[in-house]
Amino acid sequence: MPNIELEPKDDVSSFRRIAIGTWETSYDPSVYGTMEVRMDKAMDYLARFRKATGRRVTVTHLVAKAMAAALARMPDANAILRFNKIYLRKQIGVFFQVAMDDEGEGKIDLSGATLYDVEKKSVVEIIDEFEQKVRKVKKREDPALEGTRSALKKIPFALMNPTLKLLSFLNYTLNLDLTPFGVPKDAFGSVMITNIGSIGLDQAFVPLVPYSRVPILIALGAVREQPVVENGQVVVGKVMKVNATFDHRFIDGLHAAIMSRVLHEHMDRPDEFFDKL
Repeated sequence: MPNIELEPKDDVSSFRRIAIGTWETSYDPSVYGTMEVRMDKAMDYLARFRKATGRRVTVTHLVAKAMAAALARMPDANAILRFNKIYLRKQIGVFFQVAMDDEGEGKIDLSGATLYDVEKKSVVEIIDEFEQKVRKVKKREDPALEGTRSALKKIPFALMNPTLKLLSFLNYTLNLDLTPFGVPKDAFGSVMITNIGSIGLDQAFVPLVPYSRVPILIALGAVREQPVVENGQVVVGKVMKVNATFDHRFIDGLHAAIMSRVLHEHMDRPDEFFDKL
């Protein structure tokens, strides 16, 4: 049983071959971009959703489903590199970053929870599964995650880089299932999402995490009111900055344009793309 279900991509363009040959690792092929998304209708939908279901829905839940839908629409971006060859993932996973206290007051650690097949799930299902996983993470009840955290704390700092590179090589390059050794299966998914708006920030760019092999990272800014032009008139609108980092070895402007279009569609017409209320 492999770590990830994959199939090789054979029809690779000349540019893609050059990009793969240009950047040897995911330390340097980062591309950064920011777009502003109108959130008036999405925020109204969130308010109606909370009232109708009683659930704690957030912008992050909606963006996660929208990003999964974008990857379903452009499967070439849902991929990893193995021995400089592109392999397409057969499943879409969304990694949510989670802040947690780390063994004492004032000590903060970052962890996360990964949901799969998000594009096929309702918002209610996404919320329920996410809350269940986050509860386990924060209460230290996820055995695979806690085993990994415990093991990493025992590794000397000088050996952290080669250890993470070795784990990444075994887990992704060789595509080995390391769950018998306490390493979670496909722990990071296809795209990472973090909500920097929850700490009052509008803009930040998250660096690629080489050992995770995730090619797309999304940082969501705070939703703020600001002047916007609507039908030739200046009005007050709710706007959110979406900040993206992606791996240019196999993701480019065309993929980014599709992601932008899908995200705008979902936020502009939430009743069409999310749960019916």
